[in-house]
Amino acid sequence: MRQITNTILMVRPISFRMNEQTAVNNYFQEDLDILNETVNAKAQQEFDAFVDKLKGVGVNVIVVQDTKEPDTPDSIFPNNWISTHEDGTLALYPMFAENRRLERNEGVLNTLEANGFRIDDVMDYTAAEEDEIFLEGTGSIILDRVNKKAYCALSPRADEELFIEFCEDFEYFPVIFTANQSVDGERKPIYHTNVMMCVGDDFTVICLSTIDDKKERKNVINHLKGDGKEIIDISETQMNEFAGNMLQVEGADGKKYLAMSKSAHDSLTDAQKRVIEKYVTIVSSDLETIETCGGGSARCMMTEIFLPKK
Repeated sequence: MRQITNTILMVRPISFRMNEQTAVNNYFQEDLDILNETVNAKAQQEFDAFVDKLKGVGVNVIVVQDTKEPDTPDSIFPNNWISTHEDGTLALYPMFAENRRLERNEGVLNTLEANGFRIDDVMDYTAAEEDEIFLEGTGSIILDRVNKKAYCALSPRADEELFIEFCEDFEYFPVIFTANQSVDGERKPIYHTNVMMCVGDDFTVICLSTIDDKKERKNVINHLKGDGKEIIDISETQMNEFAGNMLQVEGADGKKYLAMSKSAHDSLTDAQKRVIEKYVTIVSSDLETIETCGGGSARCMMTEIFLPKK
């Protein structure tokens, strides 16, 4: 079992903008007072620069160009509708926003096969949408693939029963909790687990203060420490700069990198960077437009490909 991969799938946007359907419970999104065409052009520039940086360190990036039809403003975040696994299984997930369901795309699966990957089985959870039940891929689920544990912060986009079903299907031990953020003086569920935590080979970056229930927090800490992960605790302010939304990837010669946005990198303290850099080299890229309008960052843009080669 590997925790990290050197192959990433990314979707280049064509109609990126603030998605009105996701803004209802993604409190990271803001509307920029500029034309959608301008927003999309800026997002494309940020996307291309990020892809170049990843390729520059030897990450194999498969880029799929999105199409005008259907209208999918959040297609840049494919990790929510698809995940891939070393046994050749691919999972498809039920999405909260109706226009995000249109992102699930046969063409992406064909692209993976055209790149020499084998899809032996598809676990399709999407029928849950009919019952208004959602679980948004590796946005909702943080996988510790080596220790076979799955972490999930429950929210309107992460259903407990469906998460447990996923864990049974893929043989992961479920670690369940609630993570909140302060919105206008109220504590509200964070929409995706992957904005408050990232699990790497030897470390985890996590915003522990979002787990308000002390028992739940202790349980999460015990699991992480028990599996030998060094905990890098970030503040809620740092989380709001997407410091939890990172992904460890493998570059040339098996070298390890932690991909994040410039805002995430800028928010880290020198001490936190030193701990991270014991394990990996940081790769950061400016994703300001994507973060502001999309409410997601570097991690959300990358679907890890663990499928076996044909």
